Amino acid sequence: MNSPNTDQHDRFLRLFMSQEESLWGYLRSLLFSADDVRDVMQDVAVVLWRKFDPGMSSEDFRRWAFGVARMEALAFRRDKARDRLSFGDRVYQLLADTAADDADESPAQLRALEVCLAKLPERQRQLIQAAYAPNVRIDEMAKATGRTPMSLYKALHRIRLALAACIERARVAEEHA
Repeated sequence: MNSPNTDQHDRFLRLFMSQEESLWGYLRSLLFSADDVRDVMQDVAVVLWRKFDPGMSSEDFRRWAFGVARMEALAFRRDKARDRLSFGDRVYQLLADTAADDADESPAQLRALEVCLAKLPERQRQLIQAAYAPNVRIDEMAKATGRTPMSLYKALHRIRLALAACIERARVAEEHA
């Protein structure tokens, strides 16, 4: 027979895992690197587990988890405030609000992104994947590829526009399916 602690742990894991992908995307919209997201995601998981109420509904858990994620991201950002480039609280609030509104669409958009990435020519796909790899700096990537940073930014911008258009077409097709 399961103990109450095991049941609570199992319920927490089920709820957390059902929101993990959306939380990751939400934090990714608020923070600048996957490493930062990974660190904050760990902090979010710890806070959620420590303060978890097993009686809450899945919708309540989702709202609560996003609130905790927002607060942890803001705390992380405050700790990093000494960095040269940082946005003000108002910008982060706008990002947080927008990301929360879009969180429900994230899994479908991620699936569409995977399909659209597969449709890219191999060279473009490699370029976009390299640019979004952990700890990549565009200036270093540009130097390694023999390009100027500006030309690399422009190439990445064109690829992102093509991906966005492809994802939008997939969204429209899904709505009409």
